[in-house]
Amino acid sequence: MASLSLFRNIPPTFGLIALLTSSAAAQDNGAIIVQSTTSTANSGLYDHIIPAFQDLTGINVNIVAVGTGQAITNAQNCDGDVLVVHATAAEEAFVAAGFGTERADLMYNDFILVGPESDPAAIEGTPDVQDAFAAIAGADALFASRGDASGTHTTERALWRETGIDPSVFSGGWYRETGSGMGATLNAAIGMGAYTMVDRATWVAFENKQDFSIMVEGDTDLFNQYGVIPVNPARCPAVDAQAAAIFVDWLLSAPGQAAIASYRVGNQQLYFPNAPSK
Repeated sequence: MASLSLFRNIPPTFGLIALLTSSAAAQDNGAIIVQSTTSTANSGLYDHIIPAFQDLTGINVNIVAVGTGQAITNAQNCDGDVLVVHATAAEEAFVAAGFGTERADLMYNDFILVGPESDPAAIEGTPDVQDAFAAIAGADALFASRGDASGTHTTERALWRETGIDPSVFSGGWYRETGSGMGATLNAAIGMGAYTMVDRATWVAFENKQDFSIMVEGDTDLFNQYGVIPVNPARCPAVDAQAAAIFVDWLLSAPGQAAIASYRVGNQQLYFPNAPSK
């Protein structure tokens, strides 16, 4: 297996290309499957960064975009080579159980609450997300939840727990669980006039905003960390461990981190790389 430090501290572009040219993965034009959260795909990030990686290495990258919970399950079933998701505790448990070799911080952004112009719970500008959630529940205002064990859903439910409110008691009433991805949940929320929680990158790239806008942002509890994990070939022998390590190393290297930082929609940076320096 290629070292996870393969590309770090290598001057971009020529040193990196020299190493890849001599690698079996580059010569064989391998292919990997990345089990990924939907937000990174829906926001257009992969369309921005993967062509550069593929041109550099000859390794094809195939994205399976599902909720974080499903992505982790798929990886545990050996249906992937790399995992990119945003639920740190679940990621650490995945590695501890032997399904991943190691986890690294990759990048971050934040979650926001969005809602209709009418703002029935009067939460616009509320600095504390728990106060906003309590106001939504107190007003019986509609709230659309993904309800799909995704990273977004996991964070949302953790925030509800901090308010002391169990929204599942009100499921089917003011609390509506879509069981869908972020794009579908946003469309459902807009159709119902409901509040919802969304990662900022998906919201910026989302085109059907209608009269919805950001209601709550900036609370540190809305921090959204993404991690990357190579799937462990000891548990999944069919994994292309070398190609997976090359991809992970590139994401964590200076060129990969720069590619992530350079992705913008409407001149707005959507992801902020924070891979550990080595």
